[in-house]
Amino acid sequence: MGIGGIGFGELLIILVVVMLIFGTKRLKTIGSDLGGAIKGFRSAMADGEREATTVEGAASPSAAKPAGEAPAAVDSPTTPPVRPARDVQA
Repeated sequence: MGIGGIGFGELLIILVVVMLIFGTKRLKTIGSDLGGAIKGFRSAMADGEREATTVEGAASPSAAKPAGEAPAAVDSPTTPPVRPARDVQA
């Protein structure tokens, strides 16, 4: 018995059928595309971990300002002026 109850003979038959359906050239292309996708995923995960450690290790913006400097004023959001409705005459 092999993986999940599938023996060597069954795996060989499945491999032959897949090769007949797709052909060796297309299987090679599918394999290289899959390998490239996995490699890209791993590098993206590594970049994400590096960014997470950089963000955690960075100082807060308030700590970066000198002690004698006053905080910047925060503008409150304003709403646009309300226009009166036009009278539509037919």
